[in-house]
Amino acid sequence: MRSCTGSFIKAIERRNQCRIMPLHCRFYTLDKLNIGTSFTTANKYKKLKPFAMKVFRKIVAVILILIAIPLVIALFVKKEYTVERELTINKPTEPVFEYIRHIKNQDHYSKWVMTDQAMNKQFKGTDGTVGFVYAWDSENKNAGKGEQEIKSITYGKQVDMEIRFIKPFEGIATTYMRTEPVTENQTKVKWAMKGQNNYPMNFMNLFIDGMLGKDMETSLATLKGILEKS
Repeated sequence: MRSCTGSFIKAIERRNQCRIMPLHCRFYTLDKLNIGTSFTTANKYKKLKPFAMKVFRKIVAVILILIAIPLVIALFVKKEYTVERELTINKPTEPVFEYIRHIKNQDHYSKWVMTDQAMNKQFKGTDGTVGFVYAWDSENKNAGKGEQEIKSITYGKQVDMEIRFIKPFEGIATTYMRTEPVTENQTKVKWAMKGQNNYPMNFMNLFIDGMLGKDMETSLATLKGILEKS
């Protein structure tokens, strides 16, 4: 009886081992597969890393080239700039000159001054005379901060002024407004501005005529409309 019982128990143990082993083998196989997948992913990453670095280097190279190009071009661009525009107004020279020699009148026709109607303004001296200073301060970056002073006047012909920019950049420019009779009832008004931009900001001189010139044209057209209606 004991031997039969022992044989029976051993038979049961063998059967259980047969059931368990395949499952264990399956886990072992899956574990091996996961390890293989990890190695495959790692290999792919190693291959992608050099490619990503090449792309990064190319992007950096392009950025450096884009920065270098203006710096190189600026070496050959003049530091001085001159912007001039003129317009004929159907009005005698005397009233035209009397209007433009007063800087405060720029509030009505200068595009730059009209950029911010609420800007803070301060005045020194008598408008329309040498030494008069028109100072402005605006939170609008397009208007900024600075002052304009009448330096000399040739009555009936020309007003010379100096503009001192403070914000958003510092600089000094000279400007004049000149009147020239065309006929008894026509006057040519010429507006000019001269200045200097040091390297590398002189690169902007390539575009300054288009930018400032366009604003001058707009301002002169507004001035023409005001004077011809008066």
